[in-house]
Amino acid sequence: MSKNRFDLVIFDCDGVLVDSETITNRVFAQMLNEAGIAMSLEDVFEQFTGRSTPQCLAIVAELRKRPVPDEFVQEFHRRATAALQSELKAVPDIETVLATMRVPFCVASSGTHEKMQTTLGITGLLPQFRGKMYSVTEVANSKPFPDVFLHAASQQGVLPSACAVIEDTPTGVAAGVAAGMTVFGYCGLTPRHRLIEAGAHHTFERMRDLPGLLFARAG
Repeated sequence: MSKNRFDLVIFDCDGVLVDSETITNRVFAQMLNEAGIAMSLEDVFEQFTGRSTPQCLAIVAELRKRPVPDEFVQEFHRRATAALQSELKAVPDIETVLATMRVPFCVASSGTHEKMQTTLGITGLLPQFRGKMYSVTEVANSKPFPDVFLHAASQQGVLPSACAVIEDTPTGVAAGVAAGMTVFGYCGLTPRHRLIEAGAHHTFERMRDLPGLLFARAG
């Protein structure tokens, strides 16, 4: 490890870089209710946030007791994209945080590359992550398995033990811990205790506090 505490910082995307969770979960909750599945926004956050699309669809299929039709998925993507285009913003202070990074950084998401291109593009963050975006679609297992984080570290040429992961969901935190990385849990929408229970080594509520935590013990 270098004189810095970490050699690579791996950011999750939704909820950490872009403030998308409330927007997409609201659309998802509305569509579930239209399909006859009573689900509040809080229920959606509890059951679906941090999971990949296949994982979410498997949960819905179990609730419906039958497969999810293709048109449901297509309609969700249509509505979610429209909502994101009109409402999405970067997480407060993330631009400042990225500007202060003293080590390389990248993004590893449960979303697809297309989704990252959309959300990071809308918020103006895409140039910061060109060539260093990693999706769960590139690996065998979704979070809470560590695959996407290990893939990101391997592609960046950094040992897992020298990586910091920034996550905002219990599923993502568990994946970072399983990867053998140091996990910083962002309590923007998820209660602190749930991230700690998932194994977060540190937690913080304001994104602007992250650099001080990351580099607190740097040489």
